[in-house]
Amino acid sequence: MCEKMMQLNDELIPRSKKSTKKSKYPTEDEELKLEVAAELGLLDKVKKHGWEALSARESGRLGGIITKRKKEMNR
Repeated sequence: MCEKMMQLNDELIPRSKKSTKKSKYPTEDEELKLEVAAELGLLDKVKKHGWEALSARESGRLGGIITKRKKEMNR
């Protein structure tokens, strides 16, 4: 599992391996990612095994929804 962790609602959640963030609190982008993962039912898997445990299909779906929401926010 990833060594970098962030705290959300008194729970520790792994950060992605590419993350350079050292704060224990999630950024706005990370919060959105966690929110979408929860909606897709993937948050438990991420908490237990880390982001690298997601399949390509799951990651793609997650990324697609995040991109769509970011576009909607910028309008």
